[in-house]
Amino acid sequence: MDASGRVPKQRRLRPRTVSGVLLYVVLVVVSLIIILPLVWVFITSFKTDGDVITNPYGIFPNPFSTEAYATLSSGQQPIFRWLLNSFLAATLQTIIILVTAASAAYALARLEFWGKKLVFGLIISTLLVPPVIFLIPNYLIVQNLGWLDTIWAISIPGAASAFGVFFLRQFFVGLPMEIEEAARIDGAGDLRIFLQIIVPLSKPALSTLAVLSFLANWNDFLWPIYVLLSPENLTLQPGLSQLQGAYSTHFSIVMAGAVIASVPVLILFAIAQRQIVESVASSGVKG
Repeated sequence: MDASGRVPKQRRLRPRTVSGVLLYVVLVVVSLIIILPLVWVFITSFKTDGDVITNPYGIFPNPFSTEAYATLSSGQQPIFRWLLNSFLAATLQTIIILVTAASAAYALARLEFWGKKLVFGLIISTLLVPPVIFLIPNYLIVQNLGWLDTIWAISIPGAASAFGVFFLRQFFVGLPMEIEEAARIDGAGDLRIFLQIIVPLSKPALSTLAVLSFLANWNDFLWPIYVLLSPENLTLQPGLSQLQGAYSTHFSIVMAGAVIASVPVLILFAIAQRQIVESVASSGVKG
């Protein structure tokens, strides 16, 4: 404290600096907890089966081997066909979810019609029902439509997203009404307002929903097992389960498959993160 009774600036900033350091330490520890399993999977994919058994937690493969990736790319298992099937199915389902959920959410958020609250309540109530209950009804529908062992079987049944409607509806409610009122004064209708105003302003929410929908389909394991019958038509998750044998497992091949499966997801997160930040910065809407 100086002669005037004021605390020097450096001392006033010290508690904040200490708390900032502690925050960074916690973030680093949490990041390591999340990243280390991924690093271990990546390192294990370059080991031999003997090295995995004798030294499973070794940092450096001894010897360094790309045999697992060579085996996967040799065509013995159609992993790249599984990868393509998963990508097409997840992309198709994501597009349908964005179109249907955004349309329904806009109607529930901005339009006035009889029974709107009842409809919204029924949609929310479906979130409380365990998804496994719909397994048999969805299978019978897919079977009667002749979609078994096709991409439609793993794309269409899950395209009605109650969570997507709820998520986008809450975001639309938070958008300022003044922009829409100004558009109505200029003669714009509901469809034009939705396509040219609401959708561009909702890019952060739409990008987030797209990522969640893509990952939900990409990581789905149970449903594809029931509706996909041919080995070449499998998606990546049930296909990777076939890399494990009944009496022995080649761990390096399984880990190599997991690495290949994670690459598109990491790319998607990188792209989506950039789009969300740019959309929030350019939209001028706080929320």
